[in-house]
Amino acid sequence: MTAMSSLETRNVARDSLFLFAELTFEGQPDTVKVKVRNLSAGGMMAEGGAGEATRGDRLVIELRNVGSVKGNVAWVQGNRFGIAFETEVDPKIVRAPVGTGESSPRFTRPVLANGRYADEDHQVRSL
Repeated sequence: MTAMSSLETRNVARDSLFLFAELTFEGQPDTVKVKVRNLSAGGMMAEGGAGEATRGDRLVIELRNVGSVKGNVAWVQGNRFGIAFETEVDPKIVRAPVGTGESSPRFTRPVLANGRYADEDHQVRSL
């Protein structure tokens, strides 16, 4: 995959969001917690941990519902920096709720119009 210049990326659709992610800079043992400020298929803007970031640094970031994504620091400005992914991700998957299975807490599962949880086979009883 070829890297896009900053002029080419200004028109790329991004999802503005606010969530946390952890990243590890290549050659560093510790992870850094960052805030994900916006996300597109090809990269993201992170806030925090930029004191350790330098343009061109290689890293691995753990994105919710996606897992490990390799990339590099495309730019640094103050405590924010851009990450260009090596492979594209689906931003909608990252935005999706973390868990909706039976093992996840009820408050994280979607509620249907009839007051039932989507994955329940029984009615919620009234007390």
